Amino acid sequence: MAHHVLIIDDTEINLILFAALVKKLDDCVPHTFAQARDALTWAQDNDPDLVIVDYMMPDMDGLEFIRALREMPERSDVPIVMITANDQKQLRYRALDLGANDFLTKPVDKVEFLARTRNMLQVRDARKQLASRASWLADEVRKATAEIVARERETVFRLCKAAEYRDPETGAHILRMAHYSQLIARGLGLSVNDQELLLEAAPMHDIGKVGIADKILLKPGRLDAEEFEVMKQHAIYGYELLHGSSSRVLQAGAEIARGHHEKFDGSGYPAGVIGTEIPIFSRIVAVADVFDALTSERPYKKAWTLEAAVDFLVQGSGHHFDPECVQAFLNAWDDVMEIRGRYQEDA
Repeated sequence: MAHHVLIIDDTEINLILFAALVKKLDDCVPHTFAQARDALTWAQDNDPDLVIVDYMMPDMDGLEFIRALREMPERSDVPIVMITANDQKQLRYRALDLGANDFLTKPVDKVEFLARTRNMLQVRDARKQLASRASWLADEVRKATAEIVARERETVFRLCKAAEYRDPETGAHILRMAHYSQLIARGLGLSVNDQELLLEAAPMHDIGKVGIADKILLKPGRLDAEEFEVMKQHAIYGYELLHGSSSRVLQAGAEIARGHHEKFDGSGYPAGVIGTEIPIFSRIVAVADVFDALTSERPYKKAWTLEAAVDFLVQGSGHHFDPECVQAFLNAWDDVMEIRGRYQEDA
């Protein structure tokens, strides 16, 4: 592959000489410019392997050129050789600060020119090979990470299926509430990574119900006080089942399982945590879970209307629910309806 050498000098004879010397090197193509600004324009659209620039030039001198070239992110590592007079040490110091890599002294010696040019091109090749290696390693890491994520997702899916076999309120419900949770997270400005993490972890919110006896879990009517105390333990069971894992997804699932029945005013369970002391994922899932549970028909209850469910969220804002989570949910209403239509009970 040919090396492209950018040469900037306002003296025509120097451009001819330097270009001729560059052509003596293997697979080198010179690109000469008498005006530094024209060279900058060329460099914006082309990727030079080496830049040779004179200091003394009209309009834009060599220092200004180096500064402007280094401000281009994609040209930040291109080797630069600057041509200066032998007694211009302070100038050389400034050039080094701006990003020059080497110097040629006037009058330019041909042997030295070829040696320094060859050395700088070798540096450029080494950097490119290193970047290519780094890119290959990054691809391999992404592949390995994708495999790990796939295994984690399978684990989560199987855990949630375990709960689904015992809890009639799961199924499409866990898909809807997980996507509702992602919507709320997006509305709150959480990072894309956190949004995706919440989408994967939210379905585990009720995994602790696998530890609740059928006579309570499947009771068609209202639970009495004693039964409800037993049911409340599912939050602890879910946390104990998931916490301590090295998986970020299972860690998030543990946090959600323990905290999604906490209430903003501290009247929830299992710990009676108040306000923003409740983990943000748990506050988000509380809104998503309750809304979908209210608007879903079950053998033991009819579905609430959308209007009634929204009123419940609004009335509970600041008491049961985090007001910001409620507002973020309502702000994404069109997306809520799309998710509701996409994931039906027969899905």
